[in-house]
Amino acid sequence: MLKRDIKELEEKAKRLRRDVLDLALKKGDGHLGGSFSEIEILISLYCKVLVKNDKFILSKGHACYPLYIILQGKGLQPKISGHPDIDVANGICCTTGSLGHGLSIAVGMALAKKLMEKKGNIYVLLGDGEIQEGTIWEASLTAVQHKLNNLVVIIDRNNLQALESVKNVVSFKNLKKVFQEIGYYVLEINGHSFPEIIKGLKKKVFGQPLLIIANTIKGRGVSFMENDPKWHARQAILEEVKNAYKELE
Repeated sequence: MLKRDIKELEEKAKRLRRDVLDLALKKGDGHLGGSFSEIEILISLYCKVLVKNDKFILSKGHACYPLYIILQGKGLQPKISGHPDIDVANGICCTTGSLGHGLSIAVGMALAKKLMEKKGNIYVLLGDGEIQEGTIWEASLTAVQHKLNNLVVIIDRNNLQALESVKNVVSFKNLKKVFQEIGYYVLEINGHSFPEIIKGLKKKVFGQPLLIIANTIKGRGVSFMENDPKWHARQAILEEVKNAYKELE
């Protein structure tokens, strides 16, 4: 990628974080930590990767504000709520928020496309705490069994879930190896590096689904939010977050 292109995407990321702050202040809620960790991934998808017939599912539905703002920027009008509600005409292809189900839906969509010989990939973004859910593993086995090379699974690995560290709840010693053993083609990338993200998302895989472990920082872009679990779902109050705007100028 050209340096100019990277710079433009980085500026988009700063603007999107500011816009998410604006929306969180307006609504009086929001999941800022997990929203900020996924910003570069969402921008890469919607600006550089998704094409006609592709679909995206935000399985970690609580981090929905950046997605709404991106869709609004494309002229759509998604309902602004705490979790995405299905509204295909406005870019939300399924309801999410009950963690662990987005991958199952994505697998079903990818399998249907394959059986009907339809074009397009299915992309789904999971949280690293979310993958503790049993349905993730059932869906993964199904994806591998049916060789769904039209499925791209992204894990936002920010190492925190709610108010706790993932390693203190249910940890994986070698997450990459676990998914490789199941049968995924696995990439591990810097989840805040646009060149790495875009290259990973565009990777062509044959005979197996692609899984991308995107190493990220919860609260990325605002120093006092980074790696601080209290910002998982902390209410945004102007006096507390006004310095965030200075950092995102």
